[in-house]
Amino acid sequence: MAEAVIGYCVKCKEKREMKDAQKIEMPAKGGGTRPAMKGVCVACGTGMFKILPKDAK
Repeated sequence: MAEAVIGYCVKCKEKREMKDAQKIEMPAKGGGTRPAMKGVCVACGTGMFKILPKDAK
C-alpha cells in the first residue's frame, strides 16, 4: 500500500493528506527542474504541492 503524502493546504491553513498524489518535475531557478508531489486536499479539494529534496529519486 502506498504511503500517504502530507502537504500544506493554503486554503485550510493546515497540513493534510494529499489525494491522488503523483510525482512531477517543477521548473526551478536557474533553468533546471525540481522534484515535487502534486495532489488534492482531502478536506476541501484544493490543489496542493509539496516540493521534495533535489536528491529524491
